[in-house]
Amino acid sequence: MRATLMHSAGDVRIENVPDSRIEQPTDALVRITASCICGSDLHPYRSMTAEGGPARMGHELIGVVEEVGADVTTLAKGDLVVSPFAISDNVCEFCRENLQTSCSHHEAGFWDGIADEGGQAEAVRVPLADGTLVKLPVAEDSALMPSLLTLADVFGTGYHAAKMAGVKPGDRVTVIGDGAVGLMAVLSARRFGAEQIILMGRHRERTELGREFGATDIVAERGEEGIARVRELTGGHGSHAVLEAVGHLPAYEQAIGVVRPGGVISRVGVPQYADAPVGFASLFGPNVRLAGGPAPVRAYIEELLPAILDGTIEPGKVFDASTDLAGVPDGYRDMDQRRSLKVLIRP
Repeated sequence: MRATLMHSAGDVRIENVPDSRIEQPTDALVRITASCICGSDLHPYRSMTAEGGPARMGHELIGVVEEVGADVTTLAKGDLVVSPFAISDNVCEFCRENLQTSCSHHEAGFWDGIADEGGQAEAVRVPLADGTLVKLPVAEDSALMPSLLTLADVFGTGYHAAKMAGVKPGDRVTVIGDGAVGLMAVLSARRFGAEQIILMGRHRERTELGREFGATDIVAERGEEGIARVRELTGGHGSHAVLEAVGHLPAYEQAIGVVRPGGVISRVGVPQYADAPVGFASLFGPNVRLAGGPAPVRAYIEELLPAILDGTIEPGKVFDASTDLAGVPDGYRDMDQRRSLKVLIRP
């Protein structure tokens, strides 16, 4: 079968690899019908050394179950399923607390940690299939497919940012980052009832979509200028909640600059730095809380699914390009060069 491998920074190839197959009785074999390139995939795309590759790519997918292991009880051949980016048994102590990204099962983890599997491919072996996969009540050719695919990562991650920040009706919220996760954080903050949603982003096509999703204000400035503008828009106080969806230190520093005393910074952008200024001046003094982390999207899928099915929301609008597997290397280049926001893959 064909799959996407990253050999080093900027070097993505579609190659023939051994077919995925059932290895454990808790596995399912899934034929992939839709996957995508994630903004987090661009981190290794910009930095991976040849010694670190080749790596199988892709952690967001929808597909049809082709085969199940002997111990799988909730799935059958022909089921259309969505897979979160984290593999979990969904029954351990942490999963019962809706922390599937901390599942204690020895097979749990992230797709990026499975050396010979990935979502940007024709098929995939899904460990802990009963706990990981969620059945979808639509056909594989449904027009809702782009929006349903956001349940695998970006919608759940944006939702997690707002939920961990405790966004509530009447709040002022600042979202840092106009990528897919940032836009989903805007959508989620609106669903939680935020009164003001400031989106910090500089790409007009993206910020216009942000306005459609619920942003009330756009701030294109960065650094001290951007901080000053947000504080001006919030009466000088800053925002109750800051949702940081980038993962780079300058974004975190902006978050510190725009959060109000007693507020919360919720980080869901994968951190690309080892140290951050967490001290008296930045957080302790003004009673600012720090929240967020890798989103347990498995916990949110059933909660978010109905609004997609009934058309109340359309998170799939974050996909502004599509390709087959052969076009994936170009898709990486387009996203890296900001020509595309998020690329949908139909193998």
